[in-house]
Amino acid sequence: MATNKLAAAQRPLGIAYLIGRLDRMVSRKIRESVAVHGVTAAQYTALSVFRAYGHMSNAQLAERSLVSPQSANEMVNVMVSKGWIARQAEAVQGRVIPIGLTDAGLEIMRLCDHEVARIEAQMLEDLSDEDVVALQARLKGLVQVLKSKSRRAG
Repeated sequence: MATNKLAAAQRPLGIAYLIGRLDRMVSRKIRESVAVHGVTAAQYTALSVFRAYGHMSNAQLAERSLVSPQSANEMVNVMVSKGWIARQAEAVQGRVIPIGLTDAGLEIMRLCDHEVARIEAQMLEDLSDEDVVALQARLKGLVQVLKSKSRRAG
């Protein structure tokens, strides 16, 4: 195992390239599939974040939605205007945005979730259930490693 790490330190293994390539391919497929429902990939991601976490700051939404804070704010305004989310003005606490999905937001999520689940199923069709669970755990672990290293460096 030490040899693999040594080789990786001397030259890239191409894993970062493959992850980037996969990211672009998956992103394109998601963009195309949710666009049918009038949703952008960034909006779908933000709606998913609101569904998972509920209330959060604009900075947290931006980080979890993979967009800039300015883009997150604009996206929230658009999604409010479409009736997918609603602000709860009476519950504002500092920078936290108390936002919840509306019934229309839940419905659009249901439609988009179906599309994204189809893409994931196609991508993972040759893997066993155990392999999928292991892959998901490994990918989460890799994200956490890079996240913790960037916190220490910053």
